[in-house]
Amino acid sequence: MLDVRGVRKVYDGHGRRVEAVRDLTFALDAGELACLVGPSGCGKTTLLKCVAGLLTPTAGEVLVDGRPVTGPPPGLAVVFQEYGRSLFPWMSVHDNVELPLRQKKLSRARRRKLVRDALDAVGLADAHRAYPWQLSGGMQQRVAIARAVAYEPSVLLMDEPFAAVDAQTRAELEDLIRDLWHELRVTVLFVTHDIDEAVYLGQRVLILSSSPTVVQKQLTIDLPDERDQLHTRADPRFTALRTHVYEQIQAAKRGACAPSGSAAAVGTPDARPDLDRTPA
Repeated sequence: MLDVRGVRKVYDGHGRRVEAVRDLTFALDAGELACLVGPSGCGKTTLLKCVAGLLTPTAGEVLVDGRPVTGPPPGLAVVFQEYGRSLFPWMSVHDNVELPLRQKKLSRARRRKLVRDALDAVGLADAHRAYPWQLSGGMQQRVAIARAVAYEPSVLLMDEPFAAVDAQTRAELEDLIRDLWHELRVTVLFVTHDIDEAVYLGQRVLILSSSPTVVQKQLTIDLPDERDQLHTRADPRFTALRTHVYEQIQAAKRGACAPSGSAAAVGTPDARPDLDRTPA
């Protein structure tokens, strides 16, 4: 469903040339939930913008459902970190969620149903007449998620969407994403700085190297599909997985274990559950 092939991004300006992303190659199957982690400043957001068609790669290509991305694809939605800047404060919750649907050739009744169903899915069915500034931060982010869900995307990109909320709200939103993913079976690429969050949410974790960025490691998360904040995080397997991801990120910061050549081009998940057998 999502195919990233040799993406490279170089920024030129003011006499300075910065290679943010060197050679990123990976693929997500339809209905997969994968998390992307890496050192700060490694180019995660740059990659996401290239995938979303908001930036043009210097080299390489991105395909969504087999079609090259040359601009924002019609079957893709994005949830950003700064919900306060992605919602229009003068528009009601209903109108914020409905806004992208106006680009589609849908009847008013169909748009209303999609908005109603999306708000119900995120637990905000009674807040449709409210304005974003009347809601808490967590509720505002739920509105942003509802807007993406109502659009009925085949691919959902999430750029650190819970970084600006408190820990308790974050846990609730993580479970919400897992629930929505189970219900909708949309393909999700979730970018986060939080290692525990990546392991808790994902079926697979993609670990990026330091900038200029390549895929340093792909790790299959072999936790039970049914997860909860208490028992999953207390599972010794969860601890082992998060420790492994942390070690890889620390290695990336030191410039160790960075792949070269074809080692960066990993297109399928490593299905082996034994961490000790996963190649560095």
